[in-house]
Parts: sequence; C-alpha cells; structure tokens
Amino acid sequence: MTAFQQTSPSRRLDNAAQDHFIAAEAPFSTVVRKGQTVRIEDSFGQQAIDTLFYNAADFSERYSNQDTMREQGAAYISTGTNIISNEGRVMLKMTADSCGRHDTSAGACSCESNTVRFGHETRYLHACRDNFVLEVAKHGMGKRDVVPNINFFMNVPIEPTGEMTIVDGISAPGDYVELKAEMDVLLVISNCPQINNPCNGFDPTPVRVLVWDAEE
Repeated sequence: MTAFQQTSPSRRLDNAAQDHFIAAEAPFSTVVRKGQTVRIEDSFGQQAIDTLFYNAADFSERYSNQDTMREQGAAYISTGTNIISNEGRVMLKMTADSCGRHDTSAGACSCESNTVRFGHETRYLHACRDNFVLEVAKHGMGKRDVVPNINFFMNVPIEPTGEMTIVDGISAPGDYVELKAEMDVLLVISNCPQINNPCNGFDPTPVRVLVWDAEE
C-alpha cells in the first residue's frame, strides 16, 4: 500500500465519502456528485487507467476527447484542464496531477486491435473495451455508448509527424489525479489489462479511487 498524499487539509482518508480498490484488469463505476472531488490513484505505478465520464442524469451526454483537446489547445490533459462533454459543457475540472502525462488520443485496447498489433494468438485476451461494455451495461448502456476515453497515466508521445507510440509509463507508485465535478457524473473505469505493450509495465496492477464531498 502506498502512503496517502494529502493535497488539502479537508481531504483525508478518514473523511472520504467513497474509497474503492479496483483489482488488476477489472472494470468499475461510481457516481460523483457535483462539487465532489474524485482522486484516481495509480497505486503501484506504470498502470494505465482507462476512464470515461457520463452525465449521471442523461447518459447521452458524455466525455468528448475532441472538445476537451480543442478547448485547451493541447493534446494532453493535466492540472487546469476542463473535461468537456459532447454538449460542450464542463463535466469536471482537473485540480491536481502528480504525474504530468495523460493521454486522450490512443483510445482503449480491444480484442480486434490486439489481433492487428500483436498477432492472432492475442485475439482472446481481455481488453479495455470488453471492460467498458460490461460496466456500462450495468447502467443500461451498450457498446455504442463506449466513446474515445482518457488514459490516465498512459505515456503516448506524439511526434511532429502526428505519429503516436505507447511507451513506458512515467507514473510512480501513489501518483494521482484529482478532478472536481461540475455536474453529477457517472465515472466508468477499465483498469487496463493490456500485457502486450508497456502501458502497464507488462504487469497490470490494482488502483484506487477516492471521493470527497465539497469543501465548505
């Protein structure tokens, strides 16, 4: 277990409204209410955490990577980034980031992409898209509702030519991001099971999610 890094006197382990441990390779979801702060922690380091957000009151409004990148004029997200929906509204604001590298262009691994990239023998390995489909189904959604996602802690350098390559992660054990919800959101995570590229250090590990109520 990593040591808890406190970013605010009012956000401590003993007053967290939610505290979840997500097993390696597993999906997860929870609702984060407007004003609450959610922390997503890479507990053991070098673990990609594929993430989606939906308006908890209307799932047709969901995270838009295109609008988020266009809004801030940058390919990566970090402290100060507004997480924008397909309706052009701010869903969350990223308020803390101890790592500094988070991708929102490379998307989620799938059985199909595994086959193309790594060979037919990988066709049946578990993948993030499977996790997302399983998790959103709990909320009445289907595979068409799984949109391009954020890859927290995944290191994807973009070359001047526009080429992207997934390389070794730079996150250390206990690195985290914190986001303040600007509306009630459904948070959906796939704790990435990928073992064929270095996004997880070839060894998927557990992660942690904490939620705190709004500061008074």
